[in-house]
Amino acid sequence: MQTKNLALTGAAALCALALVAPPAQAGAAPVTVTVMGTSDLHSNAVNWDYFKDATYADSAGNSVGLAKVSSLVNQIRAERGADRTLLFDSGDTIQGTPLAYYYAKVEPITQTGQIHPMAKAMNAIGYDAVTLGNHEFNYGLPLLATWIKQMRAPVLGANAVYDRTGLPAYKPFVIKTMKVKGDKPVKVGVLGLTNPGVAIWDKANVEGKLRFTDLVESARKWVPVIRGLGADVVVVTAHAGDNGLSSYGGDLPVENASAMVAEQVPGIDAVLFGHAHNDVPQRFVTNKVTGQQVLLTEPGRWGQRLSKLDFQLTKQHGRWVVTGKSATTINTNTVQEDPKIVQLLKPQHDTTVGYVNKVVAKSAQALSAAESPYKDTPILDYIQHVQVETVKQALPDNTLPVLSIAAPFSRTAVFPAGDIRVRDVAGLYVYDNTLLAVKLTGAQIKDYLEYSAKYFNQLAPGDPVDVTKLTNAGNTPDYNYDQLSGVSYDIDISKPVGQRIAGLSYDGAPVPADKEFVVAINNYRQSGGGGFPHVTGAPVLYNAQVEIRQALIEYATAKGTIDPSGFAVQNWKLTRDGVPVF
Repeated sequence: MQTKNLALTGAAALCALALVAPPAQAGAAPVTVTVMGTSDLHSNAVNWDYFKDATYADSAGNSVGLAKVSSLVNQIRAERGADRTLLFDSGDTIQGTPLAYYYAKVEPITQTGQIHPMAKAMNAIGYDAVTLGNHEFNYGLPLLATWIKQMRAPVLGANAVYDRTGLPAYKPFVIKTMKVKGDKPVKVGVLGLTNPGVAIWDKANVEGKLRFTDLVESARKWVPVIRGLGADVVVVTAHAGDNGLSSYGGDLPVENASAMVAEQVPGIDAVLFGHAHNDVPQRFVTNKVTGQQVLLTEPGRWGQRLSKLDFQLTKQHGRWVVTGKSATTINTNTVQEDPKIVQLLKPQHDTTVGYVNKVVAKSAQALSAAESPYKDTPILDYIQHVQVETVKQALPDNTLPVLSIAAPFSRTAVFPAGDIRVRDVAGLYVYDNTLLAVKLTGAQIKDYLEYSAKYFNQLAPGDPVDVTKLTNAGNTPDYNYDQLSGVSYDIDISKPVGQRIAGLSYDGAPVPADKEFVVAINNYRQSGGGGFPHVTGAPVLYNAQVEIRQALIEYATAKGTIDPSGFAVQNWKLTRDGVPVF
């Protein structure tokens, strides 16, 4: 697509942009600059599924990992010339697989001095800039700082500022200079923006230390600075989706603001975005100030895609001007893994494989999570049971009933009959959440359950039940459907949202509105993730920073056997006008 350039002139260099590109300069050869981009790698370094202990495979035939990305990058550098290509990432790099967990928690790089596997791979591939995602903060600021020091590429986050001073806590931007034989160089500026939701999702790690400012306002501040320093091309790498919505309420800036940045901030040529895990080959957004077209692209997740952005630059009045731009995403299943990256990471990969295959207990029978989004399943009851027992032991003087919430994080998780390994438990509880306990009343619990029950699509009595269409109403993800143990209740899916919870009882009697309970809950939910009512302001009775996944592993190890007869309780069900759905 041909576009008009946003060019700076004279004294207005820091804040004003020319709206119309002047005619091309005679005799100046056009230049093409290619930007490659990844996002949401989530510590997928090689094409391996640690939960299944096998090469990664899904129904769509995707591959994962930086080793695959590296092969594509090598191809494009060979085709375009390494001096005409750049490689960026839009965040969520150091969390997401057992490989990341192992080098954050089991043998933390902060203590061993080892190079983080993602730093090792990204350095070898030759990234030019990497932006912070929200999951970069999961393991705390010291581990993040260690990883940043290990990275050769600058790690960007312009809108992560120190809480006290408001000054940038991380490098806001970088300008890369590309030499042009016989002509002035081309300068490509990249501005990195992270997600404001970090303030909620990792409150325990950042509160009082960092604040996260609005993406649009941050871009409005920094883009003119980058232009003023002579950038011919400006790319924003944003760890934020493009739908303009947020998964949280309150006064925090918009979560998925990438398209808003493109629309509202002049001077941006393209936005490489992430966070939403979507494959968006090419999207154009019109800037409301200038009328210019801004290019957007998102390369999916886990290294399944590589975004490729091409910018055509022409010399006009002595400077390079973008006169054309396009983008696409390339499937990494089209190439083999780069053997150099595979070999480089082999020691850490093998160590992780050994860790996840460690037997921790035996299961008395096979337990599956396949039906857990719409049925009360023993495998989720195991999570509830361990959370309750952990809280009870930590609060020996507590006299209130202890309840627990858990969500179906994975529909593919299975505890096989017989040996249970670390990877089986990790496959059930795929997030690095910690355990808290809060105090809620009966009325608050009823509100909480009503909010959770919006996950189900309304279904009239007598209508056929299709489990593929029963859940995820309003695009609510599985991880935002909370089930409660310790009380009994029905969810009447024939009723509208807000009127679905029936028969809420404790110990055989209806729950009084003012009755108090202790509720075991994860840190994501307690800090506001998912927007559930009452929990963020509820009194916290327990917060020892115990990782739930590790608690599940340690409980299984101590017991030796996972036997549902000791913890499985059918305490909730779906109904229609009082008639069970199943």
